[in-house]
Amino acid sequence: MSDQKLVQITVNKEMDERIQGTPLQRKGDETKSKKFYIESYGCAMNFNDSEIVASVLDTMDYGNTQNIEEADLILVNTCSIREKAEKTIRKRLEFYNSLKKTNPNIKVGVLGCMAERLKSTLLEEEKIVDLMAGPDAYRDLPNLIAKAEGGDKSINVFLSRVETYDDIMPSRLDQNGISSFISIMRGCDNMCTFCVVPFTRGRERSREPYSILAEAEDLFQKGYREVTLLGQNVDSYKWTNPETGEHMTFAQLLVMVAKVHPDMRVRFSTSHPKDITDDVLFAIRDYENICNYIHLPLQAGSSRILELMNRTYDQEWYLNKVKRIYDIIPDCAISSDMMTGFCSETVEDHEETLKVMEIAQYSMSYMFAYSDRPGTPAHKKFEDDVPEKEKKRRLAEVIRLQNQISFAHNQRDIGKVFKVLIEGNSKRSDEDFKGKTSQNKVVNFAKKGDLKKGDYTFVKIISGTSASLRGEIVKQ
Repeated sequence: MSDQKLVQITVNKEMDERIQGTPLQRKGDETKSKKFYIESYGCAMNFNDSEIVASVLDTMDYGNTQNIEEADLILVNTCSIREKAEKTIRKRLEFYNSLKKTNPNIKVGVLGCMAERLKSTLLEEEKIVDLMAGPDAYRDLPNLIAKAEGGDKSINVFLSRVETYDDIMPSRLDQNGISSFISIMRGCDNMCTFCVVPFTRGRERSREPYSILAEAEDLFQKGYREVTLLGQNVDSYKWTNPETGEHMTFAQLLVMVAKVHPDMRVRFSTSHPKDITDDVLFAIRDYENICNYIHLPLQAGSSRILELMNRTYDQEWYLNKVKRIYDIIPDCAISSDMMTGFCSETVEDHEETLKVMEIAQYSMSYMFAYSDRPGTPAHKKFEDDVPEKEKKRRLAEVIRLQNQISFAHNQRDIGKVFKVLIEGNSKRSDEDFKGKTSQNKVVNFAKKGDLKKGDYTFVKIISGTSASLRGEIVKQ
C-alpha cells in the first residue's frame, strides 16, 4: 500500500485498509465561482462520505476541481484505523501548507475519523487547518466554511445516534461510471479491542430502506451496473417501520436491491462473522446478480487472541461458518483481513492463523501488522509487546502464504467460463478490457466486437496469477 502517490481507486479495492488518496472530481461545476478539492483516505465509507460532502457543497457557491492548485477549499477525508494512515495525512498537510504560502486565502478542512479522534488538538497542532468536521457533521459544512472564510477556526465533531444522510443523494464523483457505493448504515456496536471505529463513527444506525432502493434505482438509470452496499457491519443492518413495527433484515434488504434489475450486480461489505445469516447465503445462492463473494474478516486464527480482540467467536466457530458458506454457495469466493502481532501473540498463535488460511482458502486478503491505537480498549488494557521486527516477519509469512493460496485459487479457474462486467480498458493495454467476475476477481481479455464499458460478456479463463486472471471472450 503506497502512502506517497495519489492514485485513482477502483471499487474493487474498497475494503482494503488502503492508505491511498484519491482526488474526487465531477463535471458540470463551471458555473460556481469557487472550487473545492477532496482527497479521501481509508475505507469505502470515506469515499462514499466524500460524495455526500460534494452534495452538501453543491448547495453553496463551490464547484469541484481535480486541480488542487486552483482550489479555494481543500478537504481531506481522513482515516484513523492505523498510525500509518494518520502519518500519511500529516504529510499531506505539510504539502497544503506549501500551497498556503503562495495562496494564503486557501482554506483547509479535515473531515472524517481523524477529525473525530483528534478533535481540537489537530487545529492547534496544524496551524494550517481551518475547519474540522466529524463523520456525522457534514450537514454543518456550510456554517463551518462560512466561519473559516470569516477568519475563525471552526469545528463540529458531534457524534449522532440518528444521522444516516438518507435524504442526501450523493454526488457521484470520480468513479468508473459502472460501479458505485451505497451506504446502508453507519457506526458500529462491536467493541473489538483493537478498533477505533466505535469511537470515531459512533453507534450503529440503519438507513431507511426505501431511500436505499431509490438510490439503487437512480444509479441503474444513470448507467451504473454494480453497487456495493456499505457498512461497518452490514449483516447487523436492522430497520423498524415506525408505523407498522415491521422489521427489515439485511437479507431482505439485499433481495430488495437485487430486484431493482437483473443487470444490476449487488455486492456488500463488510460482514462480521458473528452476524452473517443463512438467509443472506440463500439470497446469494438464489439471485444470480448478488455476487458470489463474501468478505469475512478473520483477524487472527488463535482462539486465545480472538478472545482478547473481543471478536465473539473462536477458531472452530469461524471455520464452521466458512464451511457453511461453501456448503450453500460452492463457488463462493471468500476474502479476509489478517492482523499479525496483536498483544501477547506468540509464534504458536501466529501458526494458528496460517492454519485457518489453509483451511479457508481465501481468494485474497488484506494483511497488516497490528498498530496500537490510542483510546482503544487494547491500548488501555494490554501491552503492545510483540516487537515490530517480529510483527513484520509474521506479516511476511502471512502475505507469502496468501499469495500461494490466491495463485492456486486462480489456477483452478483456468478453463472455466465466467460472466464478466466490463469496467473499461485494461491498465496494461488499450487493446484489452478489464472486468470482474461475480467472485470479485479481475479479468483482462482482448476486445472483441462492439462490446463496451458497462456490458456483460462471457469470458473463458486461460491463465492466472495470484492477483488477476487472463481470459478470452466466448459465446454462451
